[in-house]
Amino acid sequence: MFANLTGIIARIKESWQQELEDEAIRQACVQAGHHWRERQLGPVTTVKMFLLQILYGNVACNFVPHLAGKRVTGSSYCEARSRLPLAALETLLTTCTKRMAECVRNTGRWLGHRLFLMDGCHFSMPDVPELAKRFGYPPRQAEGCGFPVAHWLAWVHAGTGLIQKGLVGRIGSHDLPAAAQMHDQLEAGDVLVGDAAFCSFTHLALLLTRGLHGIFRAPNNTPFNLALGSWHSKKRQRCVRLIQTLGPEDQIVEWMRPKAKPSWLDAQTWETLPERVRVRELRYTLKQPGFRVPTVTVATTLLDPLRYPKEKLAEAYGLRWYVETCFRHLKTTLKMDVLHCQSVEGVQKELTMFLLVYNLVRMTMLEAARRQGVSPDRISFVDALRWLATAQAGDDLPCLIVNPHRPGRVEPRCRKRRPKGTYPWLQQARARLKFLLAQGVPA
Repeated sequence: MFANLTGIIARIKESWQQELEDEAIRQACVQAGHHWRERQLGPVTTVKMFLLQILYGNVACNFVPHLAGKRVTGSSYCEARSRLPLAALETLLTTCTKRMAECVRNTGRWLGHRLFLMDGCHFSMPDVPELAKRFGYPPRQAEGCGFPVAHWLAWVHAGTGLIQKGLVGRIGSHDLPAAAQMHDQLEAGDVLVGDAAFCSFTHLALLLTRGLHGIFRAPNNTPFNLALGSWHSKKRQRCVRLIQTLGPEDQIVEWMRPKAKPSWLDAQTWETLPERVRVRELRYTLKQPGFRVPTVTVATTLLDPLRYPKEKLAEAYGLRWYVETCFRHLKTTLKMDVLHCQSVEGVQKELTMFLLVYNLVRMTMLEAARRQGVSPDRISFVDALRWLATAQAGDDLPCLIVNPHRPGRVEPRCRKRRPKGTYPWLQQARARLKFLLAQGVPA
């Protein structure tokens, strides 16, 4: 079952598969300063077993040798995986994703622009001191009663679902500092789409200085009808001046630079930002049932009302929810919601391989969509994943399952299958409860 993955991917006949060939893996290890002896679990074999492990839903290490058809123990594979340098895996992910991005450069453009979606999510990991110290626990979590949780910011290509980059941080960390680190990987004219967490004077100004654009939801406390003066809130203080009215609930205003510098931005960059930026604010009403908020206020740097009509901007912001589908594929289908490694470096390795496998599946979906003449988001992610996991070298890419097109579908936010609910939640540390049980006190 341990098929040659590069041989399988080569059937798709794209240029990016060479980044996963044996020599590319060896070169990545050499660049990371890794030295090894050629043995049964060398870097090339270990990386491919790691890929296979993620393809099957991040199964236990003891099961991976059986999947790969290798006569080694699970602990031997685990030790070989720990010897892999993180820098080598990150090099493989970076080079492979860069080649993939070149292949999809002109795919799914919005009004001539590349559209990228940004959002954050969380995942948990084993409850060990090293991970708890690095990532922290959720708020109000009693000691010993939960698991460390990390915050993860992803940057997704809207046309294909490829994840261009992901940054992991401590739970409770804000998205803006991580978002600013991604700007240098974008090109002039690219458009970022995100929620209210990314809508601030500083972020918009940083985008404009690089020739980038943004479409973000305005904070809930933005008083749209007070653009002629200034407004204040407990968390924000921003002066706004009306420049031009473009239509009903559509206007261009000037946002003035606040007096206080954000804590995450260095003073030198802060001084280079302009004193004011022009922002287009618009509001539209959602007529489709099922949405929690009936009206949405959006702030964008795309000012031209002829090239960027209000309806198109609303459509672009609506694509933001596609990132939730990508997260569901990662966390639910690929089982990234709970990681297994018990060290910080191990968690980062797992994340790196999850992104690599996810992007491999996305490129498979893209090629299947091209051959079958449908949109890439119509191809079944699960079917593409199963083909990659079970195909043999030399197998041609078959026709994958095409999901039905159901625009405007409305579903209740309810769960039908009830949990068993046999035991209560852990409210005290396990050691404390075991002590009480030993004393005859019911837990």
